[in-house]
Amino acid sequence: MSKTLIRGAKILGGEVQDVLVDGETIAAVGTGLSAEGATVVEAGGQILLPGLVDLHTHLREPGREDSETVLTGTRAAASGGYTTVFAMANTFPVADTAGVVEQVYRLGREHGYCDVQPIGAVTVGLEGKKLAELGAMHESAAGVTVFSDDGKCVDDAVIMRRALEYVKAFGGVIAQHAQEPRLTEGAQMNEGVVSAELGLGGWPAVAEESIIARDVLLAEHVGSRVHICHLSTAGSVEIVRWAKSRGIDVTAEVTPHHLLLTDEMVRTYNPVYKVNPPLRTERDVMALREALADGTIDIVATDHAPHPHEDKDCEWAAAAMGMVGLETALSVVQHTMVETGLLDWAGVADRMSVRPAAIGGATGQGRPVSAGEPANLTLVDPAYRGAVDPATFASRSSNTPYEGRELPGRVTHTFLRGRATLMDGKLA
Repeated sequence: MSKTLIRGAKILGGEVQDVLVDGETIAAVGTGLSAEGATVVEAGGQILLPGLVDLHTHLREPGREDSETVLTGTRAAASGGYTTVFAMANTFPVADTAGVVEQVYRLGREHGYCDVQPIGAVTVGLEGKKLAELGAMHESAAGVTVFSDDGKCVDDAVIMRRALEYVKAFGGVIAQHAQEPRLTEGAQMNEGVVSAELGLGGWPAVAEESIIARDVLLAEHVGSRVHICHLSTAGSVEIVRWAKSRGIDVTAEVTPHHLLLTDEMVRTYNPVYKVNPPLRTERDVMALREALADGTIDIVATDHAPHPHEDKDCEWAAAAMGMVGLETALSVVQHTMVETGLLDWAGVADRMSVRPAAIGGATGQGRPVSAGEPANLTLVDPAYRGAVDPATFASRSSNTPYEGRELPGRVTHTFLRGRATLMDGKLA
C-alpha cells in the first residue's frame, strides 16, 4: 500500500498542516509528520478540500461518444478536482433500465479516474408518459438513488407525483429539469430586453418557476424528496426559500455559468452561450450568488454538457444547447463566490463536496479531511491566474464560454481513495 505525504496544505483554507495518506485512507493530520516511505507533495500553502462531487454531469456514453465518453469525461472530472460525478440519463439508449445504468457504472469503475454514479431516467425514453424501471435500477449493481429526465421536464403532474411516491420507498430523489414546455416553444434565450432587441424567441422565467412551485407542493403532499436542477432565476430562489421555510424536503443546484454569465453575452450571437436554462439577467445572477451563500441553493453542479464542434459552430438557432464545465467549475466559484467574500473555502467544500455527496448518497465522498476518513482529496492553488485554453482540456469537447478569459485558481492534485489521478496538474 502506497503512502503520500501532503506537506504544508491549508485544509479548507485554515491553518497549514500536513496530511498523511496511507493506502486508501487518511492516516494522520498534523504538523511535522514524518515522510518516511511516502511520496511527498509539497503543497506550499495550497488549499486542500475533500474531493469534489458533481451531481449533474453528461458523459454521453452510450450513444454520443463523438461528444464525450466515460473515459474522457472522468479524465476531465479529475482535472477539475472531482472524485465523483453523477451521470445523467439522456444517453442513447436512454438510461432507463438496469442494464444501461450498470453499463455506465462498470465503465466508470474500469477507467478509475473518478467514481461514476449513474442517474436513472424517470420515464421510459424520457418521453414523460410511463415510469421507467426505478426499482430495478435502484436494486442493480449501480444502486441508483437519483432519477431525472434532465434535458426534458417531467411536465405531467400525475407522472411526477407517482415518481415521488415510488422513490420514497427507498429514500430516492427526483431531480427535476424545471421547464414548462408549452411556455418555451421556439425559445432561444432569456425573455427580456435583450431578446426583444435581438429578435430571438424569449424563454420566460415563469416557465421554470411554475414547475418548481408545482413540484415542491407535490413533494410536500407525498412526503418525498425533490431536487431542482440548474435553478436560474431570482423568482425560483424565492420559491425554494419559501418551500424550505415550510419544511418541504427540497434541494437545489446552480451551475457555475449561471453564477457568472448573463444574457448580455448573447448579443455576440456566439452559440457557445446557448444553454438550457438560458443565461439570465444580472439581477438573477446576483440573487443566485446570495442564495448559494445563504444555503437556499444547496450545491454547485456543473451541468457539463459536451458537444462536438459541428453542433456548436453554426448559426444560433441550429446550435445545440450546453457548455462543458468540469474543468473550470472551481475557478468560476472562486471568482464569483470566494473572491467576492460570499463564501470561504469551507463553504466551497460544503457546496461542492459535502452537500452533493449527501443528496446523491455518494458513500465515502464529501467526508472531513481527518484521520480515518477515505482519502478523496483535491489540492488547489488559489493564487494561480491564467486564461482558459480549451486545447488543454481532457474533455473530448471544447464548447466552453470561457475561452481566453482569465480565471483564478488551478487544481494541482486530485486523489481518489489515496491514488493520485492528477499530479502536478497532469493526469496520472
